[in-house]
Amino acid sequence: MTGSASDIGYLFEPRSVAVIGASHNPAKIGYKILQNIVNGGYRGRIYPVNPRGGEILGQAVVPSVDEIGGELDVVCTCVPSQYVFETVKTCARKAVKFNLVISSGFSEVGNIEGEREITNYATKHGMRILGPNIFGMFSARASLDMTFGPGGIQPGNVAIITQSGALGLAMIGKTAVENIGISAMISVGNKADIAEADLLEYLVDDEQTESILMYIEGIRDGAPLVEMLKRAARKKPVIVIKSGRSKRGASAAASHTGSLAGSDDIFSAIMRQCGVLRAESVKEGFDLCKFLSNTSRPAGPNAVIITNGGGIGVLATDACEKYGVGLLDDAEGLRETFGPVTPDFGSTKNPIDLTGGATSDHYAAALDAALENPAIHTVVALYCETAVFDAENLAPMIQESSRKYQAGEKPIVFSAFGGRSTADALSTLSKQRIPIFDDVYAAVACLGGLYAQHDYAKHPPERSVEIALDFAAIDAVLRGARREGRSFLLAAEGQRLMEIVGIPMPLSRMARNLDDAVAAAEAIGYPVVMKIVSRDILHKSDAGGVALDLEDREEVIDAYQAIMRSCRAAVQGAHITGVEVSEMVKSGVELIVGGRRDPGFGPVVMFGLGGIYVEVMKDVSFRAVPLGRAEVLGMMEEIRAYPLLLGVRGEERKDMNSVVDAILKVATMIRRCEGISDIEINPLVVYEEGAGSRAVDVRVLLASAEGGGPDA
Repeated sequence: MTGSASDIGYLFEPRSVAVIGASHNPAKIGYKILQNIVNGGYRGRIYPVNPRGGEILGQAVVPSVDEIGGELDVVCTCVPSQYVFETVKTCARKAVKFNLVISSGFSEVGNIEGEREITNYATKHGMRILGPNIFGMFSARASLDMTFGPGGIQPGNVAIITQSGALGLAMIGKTAVENIGISAMISVGNKADIAEADLLEYLVDDEQTESILMYIEGIRDGAPLVEMLKRAARKKPVIVIKSGRSKRGASAAASHTGSLAGSDDIFSAIMRQCGVLRAESVKEGFDLCKFLSNTSRPAGPNAVIITNGGGIGVLATDACEKYGVGLLDDAEGLRETFGPVTPDFGSTKNPIDLTGGATSDHYAAALDAALENPAIHTVVALYCETAVFDAENLAPMIQESSRKYQAGEKPIVFSAFGGRSTADALSTLSKQRIPIFDDVYAAVACLGGLYAQHDYAKHPPERSVEIALDFAAIDAVLRGARREGRSFLLAAEGQRLMEIVGIPMPLSRMARNLDDAVAAAEAIGYPVVMKIVSRDILHKSDAGGVALDLEDREEVIDAYQAIMRSCRAAVQGAHITGVEVSEMVKSGVELIVGGRRDPGFGPVVMFGLGGIYVEVMKDVSFRAVPLGRAEVLGMMEEIRAYPLLLGVRGEERKDMNSVVDAILKVATMIRRCEGISDIEINPLVVYEEGAGSRAVDVRVLLASAEGGGPDA
């Protein structure tokens, strides 16, 4: 192990470890951790630390870290929370590189100051903190089990990072049952210092780690995580289980870990952006890890389903569509491949139906034929228990076929459904790491995960784009609003912002009274739109503050009076500056483009179908910033209304380049302008290709803390 003292590699490959709070009592955590270190076969220097001295598990106890000779890479602190800060100071004197704080009683119970105290002190003295409130960590490369789990962790090629201690400890037992070998398991707890991104820095290049599973309850500093996830997913599968999806679940996650769970829609979108697979459950996460860490990448997109039951074949077909698995549709080629091994009353269409009379020999012959056909890239093999099948040959047949496919580097998944004999075969085969499942959707989900990760990895990383903007001019607009104590921009200020960044808006004029409104409408030309301008009314439509398609002077007069009545009634005491009179833009596809500072991920952008029904339709997508043009186009393709931009029912293709530019400009603003917390252009009306797009309305909210201007 080489590197600087801050090198994360020392955490996974320490030359020496100490357990502060090592106990003589076998019932204590300090004893269990030391026992796992000793029994796990760790080859470095071990120092139990306890003022009582003596000997524990054959290891000489030192009274204090100060008395340890030589460098100390990692310590494990398992003393009551009130004593942790003193141990941190002692470790700092010793120049300890990493401190695993097992102790609880910090931010997860509201003791934020205590947690900040130990973290700040450690950071100041060049020491990294893992935790607090963790169960420890395991590293196969160092044969180091520094946890208070059950011990006997099976080394392997799956790395697990978990924010939950109890769930992580349970995972240790479950991996043994599932015969999943672990390359590393790390508990991050409260993430006071070291977080997932730090750990991925090591795991992404660790040759022993073939796949990474993460359990996350909340994100605090998402920007570094996004970058590391993108890098990791290009080299190996990354699977994330995220709790806090529901409103109630998000609340529970916040109270449990002291971190806030962000919007689940944003989380899912950013995971897709990073090439990360999201598992719905721990079981699905384990299934994906087990399959992806022991399976070759597919040579192409064509999958074939082989089954002895029509119904289960249809289920598999549905699952393939759901999980993005493409089925080979070459009727002639399939007939040539499977005709010789399929009964006359069977089917060589995909799914290949061997019929209920199939035996293990029929299956083996069909699977061999699929393996030998280079046009078939992956196989889904399904079995339904029948009276005529030679059940005693099921497990041996699958074992042999699995061996052949692994040698031939062609992915295959099996699903078997039936009674006791089938269940026994499933149990036996699963323990041998053969990809077999009792549910066809679980089998195809793994294959879909393989394709998703493969598709992401084969595309080279894209260079992010930032648009050159006049940040000084933007800052001047924000300062003007702050001087008046406002947390949002008025209509004229929003229009000025769009002018600065080069997003066209309709012609408009500010009118402070009825005569001004009429004069403005006459100058702009009918039809016009009228909107209330008030520092106290942000949602104009809700207050009756918008009138559309005003055709003449009389309609302007009536609309002005109606707007004033409605707004004064809706928001009593509101300070009304006047109305904004704008040209009525011609119709086009109404979109929404937005940006916000997410509590977990930081700057994110939004795109979707806009207009007055945006909150009802919720046809939107998200991405973390920064991002490139291809990522923006992918974001646009995700929404259900995307075909409208391509042109439907004889309409021309829309000017998508202008929309991409608008999204990138919003992305640049939300990333570089600290004073802005939210931007929303709704609607952004896009016209035919070459005709551009126009922002009809813009809403800008200011950050609560004083800021502004580009980030340093």
